[in-house]
Amino acid sequence: MSDLVVVEPGLLTTVQDLGRPGYQRVGIPPSGPLDRAAFVLANRLVGNPEGAAGLELTLRGPRLEVRRACGIAVTGGDMGFAVNGEAAPTWTAVRLRPGDIVSFRMVTAGCRAYLAVAGGLDLPPALGSRATYLRGRLGGVDGRALQKGDGLPVGRPPIDPDRLDGRTVPPARRPAYPSEVECRVILGPQDDRFTPEGLTALLAGPYEVTPQADRMGYRLRGPLIAHARGHDIISDGIPLGGIQVPGDGQPIVLLVDRQTTGGYTKIATVISVDIGRLGQARPGHRVRFRGVTLAEAHAALREAAAWLAEAVV
Repeated sequence: MSDLVVVEPGLLTTVQDLGRPGYQRVGIPPSGPLDRAAFVLANRLVGNPEGAAGLELTLRGPRLEVRRACGIAVTGGDMGFAVNGEAAPTWTAVRLRPGDIVSFRMVTAGCRAYLAVAGGLDLPPALGSRATYLRGRLGGVDGRALQKGDGLPVGRPPIDPDRLDGRTVPPARRPAYPSEVECRVILGPQDDRFTPEGLTALLAGPYEVTPQADRMGYRLRGPLIAHARGHDIISDGIPLGGIQVPGDGQPIVLLVDRQTTGGYTKIATVISVDIGRLGQARPGHRVRFRGVTLAEAHAALREAAAWLAEAVV
């Protein structure tokens, strides 16, 4: 049964959950939302487990027709969320009736928004996950972005819809999405393959997000990062947030749909809690990198977890 029907798909709308771990050894990346925190909060607002399947909306969201009463929440970038043409609150649980039309426009802050529906999208999992991996055509709806006419079944809501009223993330606890973002990085694993001037260039920046930016990785443009001993290495694993620097001296940050191995030198890795911040940058936005220690990265992870735990009231 289709509880939500796609009237217009938006620019790039995909089904995501918290990803598909355990398959990188066979070349399949984890996928999942680029802004994990915004995705988790959308699910918490409607009472779902944080990994329930929802939608990731990129640059311009879809139009959806509601076929069954449900509760939804929209978080992340501002895409002008509306119900039946009237502005609706984001970062807040909203109840919908059959026949309601949910719509969005072009993003005005950030790059990606997240839509969670109480009960989660009940699509068949692929390799244990409903996350869409576009290049591998895996998960979600036939491994692709949503198309006009797609039907989305919704699972059984975990809590009484009446209990969703009033659930919100207060404005003071919502993240901002500026046009210049700072991403903390840990240098390595091949930072010894760069000149001191190259390392200084990375951390001085800024770098601009180019149009070659997607869920696989962001190509950035800015100060030249010079190699000391060539840009090729024997291929090795690529972590989430790994920053490759090919021969042109311009960095590429690898993200959730990244290739799992590669042979370019990696100068640094964006810490996990700042991946969402980068994923909310769009072409033309600027990125600055700041070096931190592993202990500082762990502290940032703890702070982010505490913020998530207290965000929904």
